[in-house]
This record gives sequence, C-alpha cells and structure tokens, in this order.
Amino acid sequence: MIRIGHGFDVHKLVDGRKCIIGGVEIAHDKGLDGHSDADVLLHAICDALLGAASLGDIGKHFPPSDNTYKNANSRVLLRHVVALLHAQNYVVNNIDATVICETPKLSPHTAQMCQNIASDCQVDISQINVKATTTEKLGFTGRGEGIAAEAVCTLVSN
Repeated sequence: MIRIGHGFDVHKLVDGRKCIIGGVEIAHDKGLDGHSDADVLLHAICDALLGAASLGDIGKHFPPSDNTYKNANSRVLLRHVVALLHAQNYVVNNIDATVICETPKLSPHTAQMCQNIASDCQVDISQINVKATTTEKLGFTGRGEGIAAEAVCTLVSN
C-alpha cells in the first residue's frame, strides 16, 4: 500500500533566535519564532508523514501547551514521528520539500538538510529532496517577515 501526505508550516522571523532549517543552523540576522526550535522545514515534513499515516498532525503529538517540547530540537521530533510510522508498519518511500523565503539563501545548505532528513527517516539520501524558492519579494516571505515550507511524502507498508 502506498500512502501520500502533504505538510505545510510557517514561522515568523524574529530577533534573538537561531535560524534552524532542516536541522542546519544558518547564519542570519533573525531566527524562527516558535515553541520548539521552529524548524519550519522539519515541521512541514512531520505533518506530511503524520498525514500520510492518518496520525493527525504535529500539534496533536507535540502541543505547544506542553513544556516538554519547549525549545525542542525538531530532529528529535522527526525521529519520533518516524518511530510512530514504523509502529504502524510504514516506512518512508520519499520526501520532496520546498522552503519559501527571500533570505537566508539556502542552496549552500540543502545537501546537509537532505542528509539530516535521510538519517532521521532511516532512508537513503536519494529518497529525499529539498528545494528553496522565493516569492519575488511578494507577501510575508518576500518582505522577510517569515519563512514557509511545504512537503509531500509517500509511505509504503513494511
């Protein structure tokens, strides 16, 4: 059986926070605001994986009202989601994700992001793709107010 999932996430850019995307700390004058480390890419991927398995969403599993997840490393959250999938006899077949922002420039970091995601999902790096795009200075991402990410995935029964 093949299952398909889609995820989307947005976080505001603010002063005084690290900018962590795809498990990579990226030098930038602002960082992403959120309850955890606000890794917008990994959050979108978690939602895609959970959705494909009909397991709800990231807010259900890691609610912002639970201080256990305060400043949590989103790679830990992703590994937890993958463990949930394995418990349901699903494995990740592939993930394709897009990060939407004007800055920072992500192309120097996408290979490491793919490596992190592949490792956390226990798959070969050839099954992971991360892209970055801009909105040509339009909207909140274009104005540098926040960063968005989308992800699609397929799961297969183990």
